Amino acid sequence: MRGRASDTKACRLYILPAFGNGTLADIKEASIRRWRHNLLGEGVGEPTVAKSYRVLRAILNTAVDDGLIRRNPCRVRGAGNDSSPERPVPTIEEVYAVADAVPTRYRAFVLLGTFASLRFGELAALRRRDIDLDAGIVSVRRAQAELQDGSLITKDPKSEAGKRVVAIPAIILPEIRWHLDEYAEPGADGLVFLGPKGGRLRRTHFSNRIWTPARRRAGIAHYVRFHDLRHTGNNLAASTGASTRELMARMGHSSSRAALIYQHATHQRDRLIADAVSEAISKTRRKPRKKRRPDSGTGMARGGEGR
Repeated sequence: MRGRASDTKACRLYILPAFGNGTLADIKEASIRRWRHNLLGEGVGEPTVAKSYRVLRAILNTAVDDGLIRRNPCRVRGAGNDSSPERPVPTIEEVYAVADAVPTRYRAFVLLGTFASLRFGELAALRRRDIDLDAGIVSVRRAQAELQDGSLITKDPKSEAGKRVVAIPAIILPEIRWHLDEYAEPGADGLVFLGPKGGRLRRTHFSNRIWTPARRRAGIAHYVRFHDLRHTGNNLAASTGASTRELMARMGHSSSRAALIYQHATHQRDRLIADAVSEAISKTRRKPRKKRRPDSGTGMARGGEGR
């Protein structure tokens, strides 16, 4: 019974939203690879993605047996295995090395994603009114998602816990302020982060054209996804002595099994967590950073970024 419930959950949350509106013939190996890549990029746990892949593979095996399709397109090697290697946790210095290597318009994207533990989709959906620099907080109200056909939608977070207010470490507030002045769209409803040509920021483009080259320029040999930056922020928050409930509230996690554990932490306590994270960063980065001209080291003038 428990296995059937988990299979049903995988269908409802991950398979039907991606493939439910098409036909069996529309499901190709490439679309399955893209689906799996997007789930991992959105922060869905690797065991959950592997489980969902196995369920989809079983469904399509039945379709083959029934003569509805000739061949099962679930042919991604190792995609159904749970024994995935542990994800790396970038150090503070590695985070700043990548932040220095990306085009300047994405520096705040890297820092806020790391030290406020925000997901890519949450960052891409942020509006100016979601950031209160005086209070030092960011309100997560929505998330951006990319559908299989490439279209972008803005939706509610996956759970109520995803709607949260996160205190921003004071040490990065000047960087956020500068970004808002230089790069964000005007008006309270203007997007905080944009693509290189002024449109919506897309995960695949960011990963392939911005993140991966910057990671290499920063000299980080091991493979680090943008989503792995959340591990750094979460570890820093945990090192302050925050409780499980406070950490889960800050990260935007929830569970139907233990809803009471993941109640929202108070804003006052979350501010203490953010201040402790700021102090940890400050101790690591004792040498003052020279004032950086826009896009220095990237070979791109500001105008070349397509503001």
